[in-house]
Amino acid sequence: MNSPKPDDHGIPDHYRHWQGDGAEDFIGPFFFYMDGDEPCTAFRVRAQHCNSHKTVHGGVLMTFADYTLCLGANGGANESIVTVSQNNEFTAAATAGDLVQGRAEVIRRGGSIVFVRCRLQVEGTTVLVASAVIKRLRSKS
Repeated sequence: MNSPKPDDHGIPDHYRHWQGDGAEDFIGPFFFYMDGDEPCTAFRVRAQHCNSHKTVHGGVLMTFADYTLCLGANGGANESIVTVSQNNEFTAAATAGDLVQGRAEVIRRGGSIVFVRCRLQVEGTTVLVASAVIKRLRSKS
């Protein structure tokens, strides 16, 4: 399968696609770039992302927040991680055509647990804030 391209979704071309997660591609696709240690993420809202109110379905925003939070936890690297818990607060709506952008910040990184938070915005308006506990998976030897 060809990797989704940012330009095909109205995303600036300095973003890239994270390979290997079919669920994110099916729901999104989502894109990111690293700004130092912090990921910047983006996706373009299409009609299929919206609910009967013609705003982005909360589940789509929570999935995009999880994507952003996990990139924060693994620093954009190929480290295997899983979400232990995620808290979300919806603060505004996004609609079809909007570019939703996210940014994550690591609050504390332990040996196996990372505490991270993110903010999703549309044109500077926050639509969701989230925090999560992410488990770092160690390879079994």
